[in-house]
Amino acid sequence: MGEIRNNRMERLRKADLYPVITREFTAGRGTLRVLEEAADAGIRIVQLREKSVSDRELCSLAEKFRKICDRYGILMILNDHIDIAMVCGADGVHLGQDDLPLEYAVKLAPELLIGRSTHSRVQALEAQSLGAAYVNLGPLFPTQTKNTPVHPLGLEIIRETRPELHIPFSVMGGIKAHHIPTLLAEGARLIAMVTEVTQAPDIGKRVRELRALWQPT
Repeated sequence: MGEIRNNRMERLRKADLYPVITREFTAGRGTLRVLEEAADAGIRIVQLREKSVSDRELCSLAEKFRKICDRYGILMILNDHIDIAMVCGADGVHLGQDDLPLEYAVKLAPELLIGRSTHSRVQALEAQSLGAAYVNLGPLFPTQTKNTPVHPLGLEIIRETRPELHIPFSVMGGIKAHHIPTLLAEGARLIAMVTEVTQAPDIGKRVRELRALWQPT
């Protein structure tokens, strides 16, 4: 494992709140504004997920994201597009089950943090064996932000998978603030959220409130 990836992995292990930003769920505000406000409130990782823009537009947006993330020292993950992730200098790429096969992604971009969406213990362990830097377990709860045929998995997916994972994992899907203490108690640390952050009236205030839930009382 190279020095760059080692550094990225170390930072990944220290991350907590994992905002996923897409223009569809920003309450009419620009994605860059959402990122700036969340960044100013202390996030350590962010994912840019845009499914309905051209590659040219996504590349331009990703470069702007990269500049903001550099300024704040934030890990930048791009959803789906490993080519654009490499070109814009992202720290990682997040792949779904139907995206580029993980083993090819790892060979193509060994320094990137390759994340994989998984919906079962079997999928998560397979991704781990193929070299994923982290896996996402979900959806945990009902969600309107992502079209998926997978039924909510609940806390059981964490309980049955976590003991066999040796890489970081994130959780996602319908997660609200009141779920966080329970998720932390179950051993989750990296918690991905969309609308709870991006549609908050005051994004900075909401990020600070959410991140405070990781602190021991």
